Amino acid sequence: NNLNRLRELYPEEKRLAIYRGDICDERLMLDLFERERPQWICHMAARAGVRPSIQDPYVYIHSNIVGTTLLMEMAHKFGVQNFVFASSSSVYGGSKSTYFSEEENVDNPVSPYAATKKACELLAYTYHHLYKLNVSGLRFFTVYGPRGRPDMAPFKFIDRISRGVEMQKFGDGTSSRDYTYISDIVDGVLRSIDRPYPYQVFNLGKGNGTSLNEFISIVEKHTGKRAVIRQLPDQPGDVPYTCASVEKAKVLLGYEATVSFEGGIRRTVDWYRSAHGKEVIIEPETQANGLGRSPSCV
Repeated sequence: NNLNRLRELYPEEKRLAIYRGDICDERLMLDLFERERPQWICHMAARAGVRPSIQDPYVYIHSNIVGTTLLMEMAHKFGVQNFVFASSSSVYGGSKSTYFSEEENVDNPVSPYAATKKACELLAYTYHHLYKLNVSGLRFFTVYGPRGRPDMAPFKFIDRISRGVEMQKFGDGTSSRDYTYISDIVDGVLRSIDRPYPYQVFNLGKGNGTSLNEFISIVEKHTGKRAVIRQLPDQPGDVPYTCASVEKAKVLLGYEATVSFEGGIRRTVDWYRSAHGKEVIIEPETQANGLGRSPSCV
């Protein structure tokens, strides 16, 4: 898994310490902070996913709001210099803007998941206001790439098209997403950690969208297979369109995405073939929460 791979790359205990637990566990977090005394926090732990948040909103409130609040409480008490956390493009809801800007009003989330991310942004400002905590929220736009979540479209489409397995297509295919390759997201995260701001929210995206129909066509091209599609209606909570304005991140962080969607899919297909070969375990379409993901673990 990802943690085992990380340990192989950095075997030294002083370079990397791994704790298994729940960020909502106050006793565990207090012990961890007292032992490690972190000066920078990059908080990526969350329960993700729009559709499953409609089915079970309580676990999203617990993992995302309670967990983030506890970490910010620890951060201000232990004098953390910079707190960076993952927000989401989902906060924009059904925005009609051509490019989603951080200046937009995002007071109308259309899913419990989006609402929890908006709540975290509000709490982050509160902790900055009360305790002068430097904090940046990063609104990720549909991250994909090697070792990505198996419940998300890029992995699912590559897997099913490669194997000739039926895949689900929601809507008429005109919906569009700003898919952002993982290396570009990592670059933006690192830039945010290295550049503390009193309080900021940044979009991290590619800056242009890809329709669902184009997405499927690109995967077919790079897998060399035709998709077997089962047509289904649009899903509640899904938004028809996302596209990031990244001007603010470019000016304040020096961020700029460099990997095109087709280039990212080609790299992901190459990884899929080398990592999985013929031993891929197909995730059932009904398992919306993915394979063995824990809501709030570090």
